[in-house]
Amino acid sequence: MSDVFRLSDLLGKVSDAKRYHEFLRIPALSAGLYVLGAGAADRQRPHTEDEIYYVVQGKAKMQLGRTHRNVAKGDVIFVEAGLEHRFFEIEHELELLVVFAPAETK
Repeated sequence: MSDVFRLSDLLGKVSDAKRYHEFLRIPALSAGLYVLGAGAADRQRPHTEDEIYYVVQGKAKMQLGRTHRNVAKGDVIFVEAGLEHRFFEIEHELELLVVFAPAETK
């Protein structure tokens, strides 16, 4: 099951119509690439799994419960299961590596 994933290949599978591309799923975790363009609305809802985001590219603000934080390239964000969260005021397109543990419920 081990593999190597190229960011350029993953980006080719994301579009305005499909902003999230899951590229790995095992029972313990799932991973995907989430892309939000500048000014886009992030309409996600709380998840039942813990989640980690790694900001590959971009700059925005993030709501974590009642807290707002600036996020940018190189940041790692942990979101506990059930927490209301979303990206907003997206200044530069966000490319986010997303990891759910255990695997995201669909």
